[in-house]
Amino acid sequence: MSYLLKRIAFYLFTAWAAVTINFFVPRLIPGDPVQALITRSRGQMTTDAVQSLYVLFGLDKNTSLLEQYFSYLGQLLRGDLGLSFTFFPTPVSEVIGDGLPWTLGLVGVTTVLGFLLGTGLGTLVGWRRGSWADSLIPITTFLSSIPYFWLGLIAIALLTGPDSFFPASGAYDPGLVPGWDWEFVGSTLRYGLLPAFTILISSMSGWILSMRNMMVTVASEDYVTVAHAKGLPERRVMVGYAARNALLPNVSGFALSLGFIVGGTLLVEIVFSYPGLGLQLFQAVGAKDYPLMQGIFLIITLSVLLANFLADVAYLALDPRTRREG
Repeated sequence: MSYLLKRIAFYLFTAWAAVTINFFVPRLIPGDPVQALITRSRGQMTTDAVQSLYVLFGLDKNTSLLEQYFSYLGQLLRGDLGLSFTFFPTPVSEVIGDGLPWTLGLVGVTTVLGFLLGTGLGTLVGWRRGSWADSLIPITTFLSSIPYFWLGLIAIALLTGPDSFFPASGAYDPGLVPGWDWEFVGSTLRYGLLPAFTILISSMSGWILSMRNMMVTVASEDYVTVAHAKGLPERRVMVGYAARNALLPNVSGFALSLGFIVGGTLLVEIVFSYPGLGLQLFQAVGAKDYPLMQGIFLIITLSVLLANFLADVAYLALDPRTRREG
């Protein structure tokens, strides 16, 4: 229990540090975001209107930096991430809310599915090392080294076209109204198959390779030899003794993968013009939309911290040594 409390305190401190850095970074970037907004909109504004924009975006020069910081913390506690420059006057939280379900649906499902399939196949390949299954290792090594977006470009070049089943970009057919009807859901699945396939192939290959190597290492440990000597069924030895311990290093990697789900696979979303957080972040950087960048960075950071906390909890369940006092 003390271990868990220490980890909670650590993550709370890290979350505060992330929020603080997220506050100062836009203020350290050269340029004036309010003037950039005025220039882009080509609007003629009075001095009072410009001052109102500074106050609205929390950049009032008449208030101290410390006052702005505590005002920012108060906004976060109320769930207020500010207003987007690109989609002004739409709140950042609403913009993120529009893109988050698409990223979770695409990257989230493929990340979890890739981990489960890759870990399962890696367990079998590592347990039966020296068999024909080892011939798959060079293929998985090659696939895991290819960036997601490169696979996406190859998939678009080979599998899309005027008469192809797979669309080259977008998330659903133009003209459809988003809803839970079969036409929209079917269109969403069809548009998501190709980007999901590119992410799944690359991520699954990496999990197969890492799990296979850990299984080979763990299979030579004494406790696995003792389990065999006791006459336990081979499946029980493989899953309960070898795979359970070989899985531990992958838990941390999976936690990081879960944390970065909300950031999306940036280049894949750009390649397929998929309306997730990754594409929104790319658009925000191009438009110098500091509030939107700030909000997406904060969501990604907190998601990584939450995923790592869940990994620590998983360690407590999988490894009894972490439950003991030093």
